[in-house]
Amino acid sequence: MQNPEVIAYFADDPTRVYQLLQWLPVLERLDEVSPVAIVTRNPETAALVEARTGLPVHDAPEFTDLVEFYEVHDPKVALYCNNGARNFNSLLHGRTLHAHINHGESDKQSMVSNNAKAYDRVFVAGEAAVQRHRGGLLAFDETKLVRIGRPQLDLHPEPLLEPTERRTVLYAPTWEGDAEYNDYTSVDVFGPSIVRSLLEVPDVRVVYKPHPKVTTSETQAIRDSHLAILALIDEAAAREPEAGHESVVRGDILAVFPGCDAMVTDVSSVGLDWLYLRTDKPIFITDRHEDGERLRTEVPVSRCADVIASADLADLTELVADRLDHDEHHIARVAMRHHYFDDLSVGDSTKRFIESVTELVALRDELLGEIAPSAVELGEATA
Repeated sequence: MQNPEVIAYFADDPTRVYQLLQWLPVLERLDEVSPVAIVTRNPETAALVEARTGLPVHDAPEFTDLVEFYEVHDPKVALYCNNGARNFNSLLHGRTLHAHINHGESDKQSMVSNNAKAYDRVFVAGEAAVQRHRGGLLAFDETKLVRIGRPQLDLHPEPLLEPTERRTVLYAPTWEGDAEYNDYTSVDVFGPSIVRSLLEVPDVRVVYKPHPKVTTSETQAIRDSHLAILALIDEAAAREPEAGHESVVRGDILAVFPGCDAMVTDVSSVGLDWLYLRTDKPIFITDRHEDGERLRTEVPVSRCADVIASADLADLTELVADRLDHDEHHIARVAMRHHYFDDLSVGDSTKRFIESVTELVALRDELLGEIAPSAVELGEATA
């Protein structure tokens, strides 16, 4: 393996590998400027990644394997797309600059944590993320934040949906998270009701695209509701084949966006991806916590969307039909897009990302040149 200048470090199992996979095309672009390798800590994860990219993949299941990798290849920059606990194994390496790049932009509470203080840089989308860190962390050094936009949104995946003359409404819920505070899914509380309402909208195609972890959830209520939604879509498709109702449980959500005319989603990165790419199309945000004021405060995108709580389900069919004809929030969405993504156009984020990483590569060499090798080695030995 050629010594990489940049590694993308991913220590989790295959159920979370979607977090890394979405970065692969962007990392392949970076590889044209600075050699990139992927470092995993799980053989099954490594196999899945190898099947999706030509970038070198190095699996280091044990800590000793990881230490050996660093000693042999001496990467200049390490990138992290999540805050997995074993990221700290990699952060021990003192000759590398470490940057957190995340796997989406959203208003979930998990987007901001003290883990950010462990990295040399934290790449964020725009002003909303800066404010999120400012308001959520004490004694955080904001100079670590690098505004790059969302490079994945520069990609143009092959559309997964067949063309149709009908208007398409997408239901794209998130998963339940790892803890109650980070649970924003509508699947268990509203999911089947939302789908029933959407199927009643005249002359539409309904598409269900859940978060990948919804399909593998071990939470009984999520599993039951997910299966109920699949059954509703299948029954509607059999009853009205020409409508094209469909469930898409695999594939890139961004490949589902083209051709969709409105989306119902939860508090998640999917809603902000829609805001960026489909600014001219209506969005509906669910509120499982039934706290509209909290939602408006913590989730700015909800201010340019129609919010769905339990009291709104009875009128959802009529509301969606009306928004398809009369989009009242378009101007507000344009302003909100600027809040989350600055003034970036499609293509700008990838450029910013590559420039920011290559600057870190150069900075690492500059900093390392200012430190005696014995001092760096001593720091690693005492870590």
